[in-house]
Amino acid sequence: MSTPTETEIPLRQRVAENPQPALVWAAIGVVLLGVELGAILQVVGAIAGVVVNLLPGDPGAAAVSSLQESLKGIPTLVSRDFIPNQGYWDGSQWVGTFLGLSPAAAWAVRVTVVYAYAFAVLGWLWNGYNRYRRYYRRVDWTPRDDVVNRFRGHTWGQFGLIITITFVVMAVFAPALGPTTMEENILQPYDYEVSYWDDESQSVQTVLVGEANLGSGSQGAGDENVAPMTYDDFGRFHPFGTATNGKDLFTQVVFGARISLTIATVAMGIAGIIGLSLAMLTAYYKGLADLAIVLASDSIQALPVIMVLILMLVIFQNTWVRELYDGAVLIILIFSLVYWPFIWRSIRGPAFQVSEQDWIDAAKSFGQTPGQVMRKHMAPYVFSYMLIYASLSLGGIIISVAGLSYLGLGITAPTPEWGRLIADGQQYVASPSWHISLLPGVLITLVVTGLNAFGDGIRDAIDPQADTGDEAAATGGGA
Repeated sequence: MSTPTETEIPLRQRVAENPQPALVWAAIGVVLLGVELGAILQVVGAIAGVVVNLLPGDPGAAAVSSLQESLKGIPTLVSRDFIPNQGYWDGSQWVGTFLGLSPAAAWAVRVTVVYAYAFAVLGWLWNGYNRYRRYYRRVDWTPRDDVVNRFRGHTWGQFGLIITITFVVMAVFAPALGPTTMEENILQPYDYEVSYWDDESQSVQTVLVGEANLGSGSQGAGDENVAPMTYDDFGRFHPFGTATNGKDLFTQVVFGARISLTIATVAMGIAGIIGLSLAMLTAYYKGLADLAIVLASDSIQALPVIMVLILMLVIFQNTWVRELYDGAVLIILIFSLVYWPFIWRSIRGPAFQVSEQDWIDAAKSFGQTPGQVMRKHMAPYVFSYMLIYASLSLGGIIISVAGLSYLGLGITAPTPEWGRLIADGQQYVASPSWHISLLPGVLITLVVTGLNAFGDGIRDAIDPQADTGDEAAATGGGA
């Protein structure tokens, strides 16, 4: 029996022959994930809650709610409980904050820890990829190495990557980044109290958060404004100031980022699955199958996207679908149905080119089913084209969601959304309360620019001959 060559040795055996690099990397991962075990379990509980809420009759809702409450008691490094910033001044010192720091300083410490942890995890993942390349990969070079090297030299793409990472971390760690909680400051303000130092009585007083919000709104000049990086009259620190209703603007911004990211990624993921599946079918069967999909996609693409979105939201205004997560589920479904023709068009050409290759005929001759041929031999070669277009489309979805909310048709209150924040503060743009509209608007511009830059970097790294997005689309759209 002949001995297997180095390229035929399975990965498990290669790791077993030289386990130290993998064990060191795994040990670091255990530490990084262990300090956030409570948060990870809470995410699992939150996903279970979402699934239960979508089921008719809410079966097991009580058990899931009890599980979520019990998981909140597990301590984590990147959390509000570990580094608290909500406290009060008792006349001589801050009480209830991290190490007795001011709320502003304690909040800054927590934000620093959150981003340091996020970049540590990204560094760990990158180190794992380098360890795999150095110790366990079968060959010394693959085309992926050139893609990585080209992206490392792409300054504009790296700028987009940094912005994208910052945005994703903001969305993922929204509960820890906010100076206050979603439930306390936005959803149920009259169920919580806040302690503060009263200068008139020279004593610590308590007030309901809802009442404190009424006295902290930003609606123009004078006392009716809480500017960014300042405290309100109740000793609460507001990094972005307050909104017109007195609720913390930064908390609404970070949770709005979570909503925008979720809608964009889920909608583009569903549209990508539909577009990729149809591209495989049309490239494999051609003929009538391709003609039917061409007619369907052309019919959808002929309609103005924004008008379709508005029309569908109005039609389903009073239905149960519109009420799911304040309209997020309906918006995701609409974007998925609207965007799949664009993705299909971008990968239709490469799919047809792959279907004519010799290895496809060889796979058919060996008796592989159409599903196996499309999944194993065709889809991997067009996936990169889909990834390019999807990354370039995320920013468009975020802008569209913000635009719909600005018009009052998107995400409904009380769930925060950037477009609605801009609409609420529009009349105060020329006043000291400029921050209500300007800061979310700047963030939308920065995030969309970063996503487009990141998409450009991915496109140029994967296909260095594509100089513009138009060329890439034209290449993908041809038969």
